[in-house]
Amino acid sequence: MSAPTTTSTTAVPFFSGAASIRRDWAGLAARLRTVTDTGRFTFGPVGEELEQAIAERTGARHTVAVNNGTDALIIMLRAAGIRPGDEVIVPAYTFFASASSVLHVGARPVLVDIEPGSYALDPEQVRAAVTERTRAIMPVHLFTQMADMVALGEVADEHGLQLLEDSAEGIGMHIDGRHAGRWGRAGVLSFFPTKTLGALGDAGMLLTDDEDLARTARQLRCHGQPSDGSYEYLELGYNSRCDEVQAAFLLWRLESLDAEIARRAAVAARYDKQLDELAPLVRTPWLAPAGKQSNLVYYVYLIECERRDELVAYLTSHGVGTEVYYPRPLTEQPCLITRAGVDQPVPVAKAASQRAVGLPMYPDLTDEQVDRVCDLIHEFYRERQ
Repeated sequence: MSAPTTTSTTAVPFFSGAASIRRDWAGLAARLRTVTDTGRFTFGPVGEELEQAIAERTGARHTVAVNNGTDALIIMLRAAGIRPGDEVIVPAYTFFASASSVLHVGARPVLVDIEPGSYALDPEQVRAAVTERTRAIMPVHLFTQMADMVALGEVADEHGLQLLEDSAEGIGMHIDGRHAGRWGRAGVLSFFPTKTLGALGDAGMLLTDDEDLARTARQLRCHGQPSDGSYEYLELGYNSRCDEVQAAFLLWRLESLDAEIARRAAVAARYDKQLDELAPLVRTPWLAPAGKQSNLVYYVYLIECERRDELVAYLTSHGVGTEVYYPRPLTEQPCLITRAGVDQPVPVAKAASQRAVGLPMYPDLTDEQVDRVCDLIHEFYRERQ
């Protein structure tokens, strides 16, 4: 995918997919007509086609489309047998749903610090956090690259634990050819609109090679009813269906996903070239050392920087959108303070929460817009020397 045509506006939104839709409205309309022509708007052939397409893309034997990424996490945890009183180790630096999903199944999230740079679970901190109640480790693949799944898998094997992946951001990421979400018993994908593969609204998917887990997940997404539609409810489930319109949109997006991932990499390289000049005031995305590195998929272009909040305010005042990932570690979230386990400080997560910010990153971003963002960041630090 080549650089999009430049625009005259000086505003740079944090995310926009409007240009892609305009460029291929005919292709999208054809996909949407497959829904209207069948008259099936939930649990129809388009959703099944999406599940098959994601299975082929990721190599997963079973894919279960659901309403959103959070539902995918909750259903995955329940289908994997996580129950009240169990403990699940999750990173202290991640989106709230990584921990809240554990609470929703009655278990206890144990919050552990991250590795510097990768923002992923620190395997040694995980090993120290295992107790007799620990049932699973749930790494999160954030922003650009995967967690150290080899090391985390070794910890899981040592203690007989399940490895369940919050791979919500992981579409296209893999280590040695094994896709994110397929290193443990199960994983999830989120198709929130800003994701690398995003829907028009909410949608998500569970990935697994475990037939029993997949069967349970399919029951749970439909109120606990088996797939034969017998109106016999075997357990208390959810109403969590990926509707056919979202499935059609995602199938359309899949056609250009590889080109869009390549365009994201080009945008990231353009940021790197201009922002590396500002080191050490600005640190561009860190890459894991050889042997531990997954391929890079720039869902988010995250920098760490001095005077982060001032920089955000400056960019906002000049029409540039940003996103602070994440303004506080989960150890400081009010509803988790008394519900989650925190047995040791999380200094790396705390430091990241004070320094990290995401810059605009999406395939429709023009080179001109990237340059404007970089120019403004240079101006900000130059004016404050």
